[in-house]
Amino acid sequence: MHNPTPPAETVTALARRYRLEIDMGTDYAPCWTLVPGITEFTTKIEPTQQDVSTYDTEGWVEQAVTMLAWSIEVTIAHRAHPTTGEFNAAQEALRRASMRFGSESYVRVRYYDRNGADDAYEGTALVTWEPDGGGPDEVDTIKVTLTGSGRLAAICNPARPVILHTSDEPVFAGDDEAGI
Repeated sequence: MHNPTPPAETVTALARRYRLEIDMGTDYAPCWTLVPGITEFTTKIEPTQQDVSTYDTEGWVEQAVTMLAWSIEVTIAHRAHPTTGEFNAAQEALRRASMRFGSESYVRVRYYDRNGADDAYEGTALVTWEPDGGGPDEVDTIKVTLTGSGRLAAICNPARPVILHTSDEPVFAGDDEAGI
């Protein structure tokens, strides 16, 4: 009896592979800044499904996706400078956005696989900032929910390695022209 060859994908991916950044620049000059201290990271894409059944489905329900909603939930260890005590600028930008109205309540975010896998997205979100509280022996952690407003767009992964080709044009690892 022949045993099938096991798949090459036998190593389990780690949850900590994701990196979250917010844009602390302007529309014309983005400045992607790491959100440090993430202890939990979860993304969600939730479809809105509508019944589109007709007599043609012969009694079976037929569904269609009519909208998509996205969100990111993270728990962060609240970071402060050891000398000045000032909180991390990216974390503070999230906290401030959570207490504002209109355009000031939105942040541009992106997340991607820090190992360079083809898993990277960017969008605009509203912020919910919820301190976890705790006893005197607890660390200061915050639950941050980023609720998408508009499209979550796939982007080129910023952590994807670039290989210079002989023509001096960048070729990304995994592209057919790279010969990898």
